[in-house]
Amino acid sequence: MLMRMRRDRATIAMLVAAAVAALVMGIAVAARGQSAKGAGSGDLRVYFIDVEGGQATLFVTPAGESMLVDTGWPGANGRDADRIAAAAKNAGVTKIDNVVLTHYHVDHAGGIPQLVAKIPVGRFIDHGENREGASVEGGPPTVASWEAYQKVLADGKYQHLVAKPGDVLPVKGMKVEVVSADGKVIDKPLPGAGEKNAACASSPVKELEGNENDRSLGMVITFRRTRILDLGDLTWANERPLMCPVNKVGKVDVYVVSHHGFARSGSPALLDAVAPRIAIMDLGGHKGGDVSTFPIIQGSPRLKDLWQLHTVEGANKKNVADDRIANLATTRPDVGNYLLLTVHPDGKMAVTNQRTGQTVEYPAK
Repeated sequence: MLMRMRRDRATIAMLVAAAVAALVMGIAVAARGQSAKGAGSGDLRVYFIDVEGGQATLFVTPAGESMLVDTGWPGANGRDADRIAAAAKNAGVTKIDNVVLTHYHVDHAGGIPQLVAKIPVGRFIDHGENREGASVEGGPPTVASWEAYQKVLADGKYQHLVAKPGDVLPVKGMKVEVVSADGKVIDKPLPGAGEKNAACASSPVKELEGNENDRSLGMVITFRRTRILDLGDLTWANERPLMCPVNKVGKVDVYVVSHHGFARSGSPALLDAVAPRIAIMDLGGHKGGDVSTFPIIQGSPRLKDLWQLHTVEGANKKNVADDRIANLATTRPDVGNYLLLTVHPDGKMAVTNQRTGQTVEYPAK
């Protein structure tokens, strides 16, 4: 009898332990699923994906709506498409609702065919026709990128929208206002903007480049109290109509550094006017990060932090502190760490460095 009672108690204990373990596992799985989908968090998440000097920025709203800005490079055994798909999986995204192409240079639009082979896409948004021919310096890869994109659109699987300055893109959960496209900019200031820009007088004037950079589709993305500016590779010359004589954009909280930190974009007139609190630079190990851009960005009146996706090497280049860089030059092989910007509904923000696992918090403005 005593032996049977001991066996019964042992059996009950095992069953209770198994039930508790199952409950804990279920809670953990549910929590992971909830976190991945952002359910109940109310936060906007923005993944700055390392595509080695191109751009691929994934926005995920609290409702799960997604917008990818640019697709990185082609080739490299599908490296950039793989990295985009990995970030999407991390965010709980199984379909990219909107792909916005700032312009057709190969480091921004070249990865389209590989992307659609990796993850479903709902809609493509662009500035219209490619106007950069093969005779322009660097033109042949642009033409090839454009033609590959046209083949993807010809499949008929995707919605397609041509955006113009002043348009509001059909993205749920945040407001996406187009401020530049196809060489043109908005005629009137956005609500709350329109102040005279004192920096125009001292900001040098530069000529148009005559290529796709001039035609970049630029956006102001607003989520609750937070504004994010992404102008693609818009050149110094075509920033000026946005900023001078008045600031048509207004102040922003986050600046996606134009043109990978090359000195051909990001004028003092722009940075003084938009006055970001955080700046994030998409660049590669040997691309972008011109030394002359750093005092312009870091001298912006409200800037708290400048972050980089990569250490950049070479003459006339500069870098921030290592803890603000997602991928170091000394890290081999390059694993493609991302930076994650989390925007809370109350205006607080945070940047997480995937390489270090550390998060830096920023108070509401």
